[in-house]
Amino acid sequence: MKSIDGQALKQLLLSGSNNLYNHYPEVDALNVFPVPDGDTGMNMNLTLTSGSKEISNRGDESAYEMSKAFSRGLLMGARGNSGVITSQIFRGFSKGLEGVDEAGAIEFSNAFQKGVETAYKAVVNPVEGTILTVIRESSQFLHENVKDNMSIEKCLDLMLQEARESLKRTPELLPVLKEAGVIDSGGAGLIRILEGMRIAAGGDFVERSQATATESSTSEGDEDESYLLEFKVKLNPEKKQFNEVRFSNVLGTNGTDLVVNVNDDIVKVHIRALNPGDIINYAQRYGELLNFKLVNVNAGESLPEDEEDDEPVGEKVDFALIGVSAGQGIEEFFKEIGISIVVKGGQTMNPSSEDFVSAIKKANAHNVFIFPNNSNIVMAASQACEMVEDADTNVYVIPSKTIPQGISAAIMFNPESDPEENFRSMKAALKNVKSGEVTFAIRDTEFNGIKVKKDDFIGIYEKDIVVDNPDKIETLMQLLDKMIDEDSSIITILVGQDIDEETMNSVAEKIGEKFSDLDLDIRQGNQPVYSFLIGVE
Repeated sequence: MKSIDGQALKQLLLSGSNNLYNHYPEVDALNVFPVPDGDTGMNMNLTLTSGSKEISNRGDESAYEMSKAFSRGLLMGARGNSGVITSQIFRGFSKGLEGVDEAGAIEFSNAFQKGVETAYKAVVNPVEGTILTVIRESSQFLHENVKDNMSIEKCLDLMLQEARESLKRTPELLPVLKEAGVIDSGGAGLIRILEGMRIAAGGDFVERSQATATESSTSEGDEDESYLLEFKVKLNPEKKQFNEVRFSNVLGTNGTDLVVNVNDDIVKVHIRALNPGDIINYAQRYGELLNFKLVNVNAGESLPEDEEDDEPVGEKVDFALIGVSAGQGIEEFFKEIGISIVVKGGQTMNPSSEDFVSAIKKANAHNVFIFPNNSNIVMAASQACEMVEDADTNVYVIPSKTIPQGISAAIMFNPESDPEENFRSMKAALKNVKSGEVTFAIRDTEFNGIKVKKDDFIGIYEKDIVVDNPDKIETLMQLLDKMIDEDSSIITILVGQDIDEETMNSVAEKIGEKFSDLDLDIRQGNQPVYSFLIGVE
């Protein structure tokens, strides 16, 4: 094709999104750290899925209008750094098509150039050897070789040619990739998007593979069926004991686009699945089913709007604190220190920009402080600030990269101080905390001279693996040895859901004996994946 209008661009974007979906587990597997939370592929997939939902039923003939709608969906659904950067690429792409109803090769190339510019501006400290490098070098290659009468297929061929070469070079630009023996995962995800777009430009279309959604078998007549399902469960303590992580994992293996929100004894679920009956049967083990909604996606149906009134009630308060957490114990700790609204998420489940927008709205405050508590969530929180339409709400992101940092910063909040002073003092508090964590390795690797064995426990100190040990308690003690110095006075430890009370008490006694001159606060955090989250001040 020599040019693309809105409907042709829609096919390219949906095909690209579907191709990423079909390969996102492979992208996740490129995680640099050998930990069980590789989520680049999933974050990019959920981001693109949000954009796809925005345009799937649109009939715009204008390429600009279609790209603008897609960009809006991406911005709201952006998760993790990779998802936010991807959303910014297509935000710039849309800006580059402003006023263009039908884009030829030159306009197509210029749009991607604008995408590169926008993405780089969105990142405070751009790092080469990442998705940014891949999109920059591939877009520049197209820009240097594009001709006015060139087909869109040829444009994408040129981009893919250079993108693949650029991806191969990422380990040379980013030593951590070279040491781990992987290429950049975000760049790999971008190539999957471009591949899907190229297939659609050639007249074919990439459909979502049901095998990616679930490995469970389906009857022959149901293979093309897909359903969107929303419901609530009122938990019954007399039924099966509810564990949010286990519940989400089971549902996640039998569907996609999963969102689980827990509020006291009410669990709200949104999921896309092949066999909704199986989902419902499982959920009913925990309690009474409420507000059930089911639609056939393939029939073009959409979920009805929620009848609940989510508008904030009452006058605005002066301040509100929002924190990101995964784990009931951490949530309770947050409430103790004044964080009134908790956004579900963490290292294994990054919330979207829209999740933050909703939380800000719910806070109903003149001044809102957000604690992302994860380096992969800061960008999504910051992006949400730009989407807040209420001019009477000021939003401040305290760039906490760990739970201990978030706790230390939130404790500094003073309701008697003005917003700017609070922002400065809480941000400054981040520097006073050393953060560490203990989890297990999912593969053999070597990191900074530390040989890591699969299934061993690893101690991570400020994003570096510094301990490998087959025993999780010994890993913790060795990690503390590296974190504690003569200036340390307080140790805070949040224990994960894999640590029972007896073990926690034993650990507390052991630490108390070894570091008797330090104050120790150890409590149940109930977080998944990480046996221990440590803060040293």
